Amino acid sequence: MDIFTKCYNFTRADEVKETGYYPYFRAIEANEGPVVKIEGREVIMAGSNNYHGLTTHPKVVESALNALKKYGTGCSGSRYLTGTLDLHINLEEKLADFLGKEAVLLFSTGYMTAQGIIPTLVNKGDYIISDRDNHASIVAGNIMAKGIFAEHLRYKHNDMEDLEKVLSTVPADAGKLVATDGVFSTTGGIVNLKDFYTVCKKYNARTLVDDAHALGVIGVGGRGTASEFGLVNEIDMTFGTFSKTLASLGGFVASEKPVINYLKHLSTALIFAASPTPAAVAAADTALDIIIAEPERIDKLVANGNKMRKGLKDMGFYVTEGRTPIVPVILGDDMKTFIFWRKLFDAGVFVNAFVSPGVPPTMAMLRTSYMATHEDKHLNKILEVFGDIGKELGVIK
Repeated sequence: MDIFTKCYNFTRADEVKETGYYPYFRAIEANEGPVVKIEGREVIMAGSNNYHGLTTHPKVVESALNALKKYGTGCSGSRYLTGTLDLHINLEEKLADFLGKEAVLLFSTGYMTAQGIIPTLVNKGDYIISDRDNHASIVAGNIMAKGIFAEHLRYKHNDMEDLEKVLSTVPADAGKLVATDGVFSTTGGIVNLKDFYTVCKKYNARTLVDDAHALGVIGVGGRGTASEFGLVNEIDMTFGTFSKTLASLGGFVASEKPVINYLKHLSTALIFAASPTPAAVAAADTALDIIIAEPERIDKLVANGNKMRKGLKDMGFYVTEGRTPIVPVILGDDMKTFIFWRKLFDAGVFVNAFVSPGVPPTMAMLRTSYMATHEDKHLNKILEVFGDIGKELGVIK
């Protein structure tokens, strides 16, 4: 069979486009943070991971421009060879200090970071154990490790009894790495990190926490999941991305110096990938400075998330529990989700539509997410529009 046959037979996206409800790949023509321009008109952005609204902050933009002028557009090589700048080293040291770890290593994207960590550390005869709801970057890393004959096991979402059951089946002398999201990207839920650590320590397993949606969101001064639970010294590795709170593009892993040194010299995702660009690194560096200098941004971010979670629940929407700026509205039906999304967009509100297979068929949702720069006028408008459409479609009374 021609390998392209599956491509010719893929019609689902085109079918949704024909209905007028297709929610993906919408081009943003201008971005002011809480308000963006799409298709020539302004809409309130309630689907971005730009949690502190720093992508348009004057200091962040200025840093990126200065780096562009000084270093050019790219590094023209990998970190391993000609692609390491003083910018990379400075940010690694700053992040290590911020996170309370010995060392940090930068990668070109957050997605690549997991692929740079997991198959490098988890080899033949070792075990990678993963939460079933972990981000796709961890899943990709797990598959790569499995491809080099590591063992891959999963446990029920945030279920530490099931994690212990899984770990109890692993040979005591085998190398074990247990991976979890800190803040789960779909629901905004937070891992039960205390019990997670207790179980992992009992079975002599190393721990890896993905803080993509936790950095700048939870923990002391936004220092992430381990900080939130007082386990900075106990969690072995934390990794994350610059594409959310840090308003840029890139990834990082924080751990002990020997671990970082090992990854630096053996991780193919680092050695064979182009280095993070100067402008991206400078922007992330300055964004981190702002978060450190202005911790009140985190308070505003949390308050905005809490307001929207309560407001949507009070209207009768099915909203998962949480205390992060990710607030999913569960509709449970793919087509209803597409229709609701379109009506929101037409009313001037942009959110993200999550349908199967990205989520289970009964968990189709509109994932809303909020920023510290959202004002009450934005949030109140979102609630008003959600209420009107929810009643119109019979989702709420």
